[in-house]
Amino acid sequence: MKLKFATREKSDGEREEFSTPAGIWLSRIGWGVALIMIGLTIFVAIQRVPGLIAADVPAPAPTAVSPIPQGSGGAPHMPDITANALVSLTRKADSHTNKPARQLDKIEHYVVQKGDSVFAISREFGLQPESILWANFDTLQDDPQNLSVGITLNIPPTDGVYYKVTKYDTLEKIASKFRVYVEDIVMWPGNKLDFLNPKIEVGKYLMIPGGTGEVRQWIIPDIAKGKSGTLANSKILGPGACDTGEGGAVGTGGFIWPTGNAHKISGNDYWSGHLGIDIAALTGDYILAADSGVVVYAGPIGGGYGNFVMIDHGNGYRTAYAHNSVVTVRCGQSVTKGQTIARAGSTGNSTGPHLHFEVRFYGGFVNPWAVLQ
Repeated sequence: MKLKFATREKSDGEREEFSTPAGIWLSRIGWGVALIMIGLTIFVAIQRVPGLIAADVPAPAPTAVSPIPQGSGGAPHMPDITANALVSLTRKADSHTNKPARQLDKIEHYVVQKGDSVFAISREFGLQPESILWANFDTLQDDPQNLSVGITLNIPPTDGVYYKVTKYDTLEKIASKFRVYVEDIVMWPGNKLDFLNPKIEVGKYLMIPGGTGEVRQWIIPDIAKGKSGTLANSKILGPGACDTGEGGAVGTGGFIWPTGNAHKISGNDYWSGHLGIDIAALTGDYILAADSGVVVYAGPIGGGYGNFVMIDHGNGYRTAYAHNSVVTVRCGQSVTKGQTIARAGSTGNSTGPHLHFEVRFYGGFVNPWAVLQ
């Protein structure tokens, strides 16, 4: 920027140049414009390079969030978030899991309460239902229907088999029987075995983590309509058997829920040790025929089923209804889909009122969830 100069005569006759006020102001304005242009150029460059100065900008301080009041009955008040405010939420780590933490060297004990089932108890302790059966063979004999109020169950610390050592057992035999490695048994802390020289004692219990045993099926025989002999059926099954003969109502192949609007499990679901489902019901609730067919059993029966009804649907399917308080049909009677056949109860081996419901197809068991509409 060139400044404007004026000249004046000095006392000795020479002339000198000096800046005028106008020239000084023009110079300052020019430098100011230049600095502004340089600043704009730098700003544009920064905007075109993301994150160039992000590291130098301090993070906004977290805004405190008031705790949500409990039991207010309404929607929780949420903090306002504006364009110029950043809300930061923090919380402690939650160590809770579905499987409760338990000591690995101890068997717990549980007293069966009203309404309990092997399935529900196993879920409460984060175990497979088979593990409950295998830990209580002396009490349940691998049959979940043998559960009754007041008995005490062993609750193992993990899934597997809680096994009582017999006279001719070795670690190798036990490991082979339950499909695990010897090391799995020796290294389990609750077994308290010497790693270098493990010895087992007859009559002592070992936890076989991850072991699998056999689940014995305790079920009533499949009953089909026809001339199978009234006397023989009565001796084998019980007083509710009869000679049904041929003919009668035939099912549609579709199954409704036998408890009307109640579609809730109350107890055991379908699993390898329980080949049916326990449907929630109150004592006296109506039990309905899931499909049309002929009643092939109606009355008390063994096996823990209590007052029992079985229907042959004439198409390979049969349905079973157990623990009823009252049976309202007779053996040999034709029934239609949705007809009342019994009232719910808790007869037989049962810890509370519910309906034990089974579906069979040519003698094989079908998961009711797969066919119920």
